[in-house]
Formats: sequence, structure tokens, C-alpha cells
Amino acid sequence: MSFNVKSLTIFERQARRLIKKFPSLKKEIQTLIKELKKEPKNGTSIGHNCYKIRLAIASKRKGKSGGARIITHVIFKHDTVYLLSIYDKSEIENLSDKEILELIKHIP
Repeated sequence: MSFNVKSLTIFERQARRLIKKFPSLKKEIQTLIKELKKEPKNGTSIGHNCYKIRLAIASKRKGKSGGARIITHVIFKHDTVYLLSIYDKSEIENLSDKEILELIKHIP
């Protein structure tokens, strides 16, 4: 079964900003989307059907630990994965539960 992958406007805005800093990120996000279509539970579960995915940024040369973090939300009933947020690990340590719940509210 193949899942649909959709992104929130917030995610797209955050991704655009990071892609300007790290051009290789665009290709890495596209590769991740292909993987999410096959395996929606990719990453570490953080509750609320959300997952945190560690993504290495090639143009940053720091590996996964210093790369980007992508927060996804899976709705199994609709076979859909929503890309909620992307951030640079060096800028933001983690998102709080409150911030994640706020992002989930933006899902149409």
C-alpha cells in the first residue's frame, strides 16, 4: 500500500528557508518523501501518531546528529503522512508536546 505525503504551509516555509542555506536538502527531502510513501512510520515515535526523522544534510557535512529534524504525522485511516515541521538541529534542540499539538491542529 502506498501512502500520500502532504505538507503543511508551515513546513514548506521552513523548508524553503533551510534549502537556501543548504541546497542539497531539496534532494534529500524528495528522497525522504519516496521512503515515507512506502514506510510511513519512518523515524522515532514521539506520540500523537507523530514521528521525528533525523535527516543528514550533505551540504552541511555533519551527519544525522547535526542535520535536520522532520516531524511527521500519520493518519492511517486516510493513508496519509503529513510533513508538519522541519528544523536544523543546531538551531532548535527539540519541539515541545505543546508545539507538536499546535502543528497537528493545522492539518486540514
